[in-house]
Amino acid sequence: MKRILALTLSVAAMASVASFAAGTSTKITGYVSDAMCGAKHAGTGAACVKKCIAMGEKPVFVDDAKKMVWAIDNPDAVKSVYGDHVTITATVDASKKSVHITSVKPMA
Repeated sequence: MKRILALTLSVAAMASVASFAAGTSTKITGYVSDAMCGAKHAGTGAACVKKCIAMGEKPVFVDDAKKMVWAIDNPDAVKSVYGDHVTITATVDASKKSVHITSVKPMA
């Protein structure tokens, strides 16, 4: 019974990774931060995020649920929401820890 459960969980895990690799679009809520600070300022440091990006740091996305930091491979998509709490629709590349954002919606 334990083997069947372990096998089932393994297959489910591989399927979820495969769906990310296949380019499935997904919605994720989180913050736009900068590469230097990452999750440190999630929700509290919009001014710092904007300053760091102005000084050359790359924007990143910090997932609310996992506090995972994702590189953004099309940074112009978040140009107007640096430091903001947003929901993105994106294609996730789990192997590169990056997202390609197709839409951004600021949270109320």
